[in-house]
Amino acid sequence: MITIINRTPGRVLMAAVLLAGCGVSQSKPDNKKAEESLPAAVSTFPLEKQIFSATLRMPGELVAFQQVDLYAKVNSFVRKLYVDVGSSVTAGQVLATMEAPELSSQLAGAESRLHSQEAVYLASKANYDRLYQTSLTPGTVSQNDLDLAFAKQKSDLAQQEAARAAYREIADNRNYLEIRAPFAGVISSRNVSAGAYVGPSGRGSEMPLFTLQEQKKLRLVLAVPEQYTAYLSGKSDVKFTVKSFVGQEFKASINRLSGTLDSRLRSQRVEMDVTNNDKKLLPGMVAEVYIPLNTADSVFVVPSTAVANGTEKIFVIRVKNGKAEWVDVRKGREADGKTEIIGELQTGDMLMEKANDEVRNGSAVTPKK
Repeated sequence: MITIINRTPGRVLMAAVLLAGCGVSQSKPDNKKAEESLPAAVSTFPLEKQIFSATLRMPGELVAFQQVDLYAKVNSFVRKLYVDVGSSVTAGQVLATMEAPELSSQLAGAESRLHSQEAVYLASKANYDRLYQTSLTPGTVSQNDLDLAFAKQKSDLAQQEAARAAYREIADNRNYLEIRAPFAGVISSRNVSAGAYVGPSGRGSEMPLFTLQEQKKLRLVLAVPEQYTAYLSGKSDVKFTVKSFVGQEFKASINRLSGTLDSRLRSQRVEMDVTNNDKKLLPGMVAEVYIPLNTADSVFVVPSTAVANGTEKIFVIRVKNGKAEWVDVRKGREADGKTEIIGELQTGDMLMEKANDEVRNGSAVTPKK
């Protein structure tokens, strides 16, 4: 018996596998290299000179126009307090009375010594007057005796004046037993109660009896950086806001410039007077101050994004003949998203709006249309 084996299906399958493994490869274009060879498209603007008119915004602090800590002048005890925290007082008003019994004894002793010296002086004066009258008769009184009597009179007069000064000192100390307000204001703190032992700072009292503040007029204090001090002038009007009154603006005027720079902050202290008759604003509030920066001269002003701060230099990127050109500049004032620049630039130069060091110097660029 003869067996016939059909191999046709296997050959067809094998041919199909070989054809699948031997596919023809086609090369694709390198799009990445093509993209790198094209110039980068950048946004540009023409450089122009402008009057730099902007507003500097910076924090400031409201402080009392006058503030004083009141201590007892002499060691004593608090007898009575007439005011408390929040009391409005007038200049010269009695705030507290003290008591020091030993002062009365000292005053009585000083008064006795004064009367004694007055009696001694009157006696020596009378003695000199008698000797002088007698000396008018020649040969009755020697000139030496007359000179000694005159010197004794002068010495006793000096002793009398010293006794009077000692008496006045103790009497003045008794006046210090009344604590009076040196100016009109508000008591912002009270640190003692009746019966407390008080005295000068460090000798009886570590804390003041009262702290008095003038609040109907405040000082707005801020530190202006060195680069902006040239644009400050007295009587310039400014506006400011505080967090306690959202959406409300207050006005002030520059009244005092320190005229020197703080050695640590490199800034100048500026003070402005703020009228506060309704006591709406409080000392210690932090204010957001808006100071106008205006000049009469035109300067190169660009968006702040056009200035790149590199690791080694500050520069802008000028687009010229299809190439990016780094131009070194110095920055002046900065405010409201604008920056004043100084460098080798000309009016009409095309600058990149957003400069950065990724656009290399001399690379090909094309302005966006």
